[in-house]
Amino acid sequence: MHSQKLAVIILLTALSIGTDYAMLFLYNVKLMDLIVFIGGFCFGPFVGAFIGIISWVVYGTLNPMGFSLPIWLSTMFSETIYGIAGGIVRKNLNPKALGEFKDGQVNIYFFFGILSMFLTFTYDLITNIVFGCVSGWSIPFAVIVGFLPFGLIHMLSNAFFFGLGCVPAINAISKVMGGENSGFPKE
Repeated sequence: MHSQKLAVIILLTALSIGTDYAMLFLYNVKLMDLIVFIGGFCFGPFVGAFIGIISWVVYGTLNPMGFSLPIWLSTMFSETIYGIAGGIVRKNLNPKALGEFKDGQVNIYFFFGILSMFLTFTYDLITNIVFGCVSGWSIPFAVIVGFLPFGLIHMLSNAFFFGLGCVPAINAISKVMGGENSGFPKE
């Protein structure tokens, strides 16, 4: 693996872990999901998933909120959703076509924000089901309690972070990796 690529992947993983600890006081408001998605978008679904797993291996093991093996495993593997989705979006998205729309730059920001809400809903659904099983709560009750308000906060904060952060971060990584154009409109 190219050392520059490896350095960026390690940096993304460190940022993912570090920002989770830094934002601990904001429950369900994290940059980890965005960073894992960006890793998948820039380096492929396998690398994105790897960043998500390693981030949760560290953060979940040394979690100030406590440790539960089933919940840790569900969060670790659910985080891969973001990295895999990032790689799939990169492969299937035609950013130049999006840029051709009127106010194309705004369209891509909204696209990433809305996409994050679907990904976050899936992540929260899986982890809430596991939480329900572990806690002895009924699964419907755990899902409802998990979504109101925690899932909503997670979805809205991710929509904000993805909407504002994806394009600049992807363009920055593309530039660092040799000036390749990501295809997104420049700021």
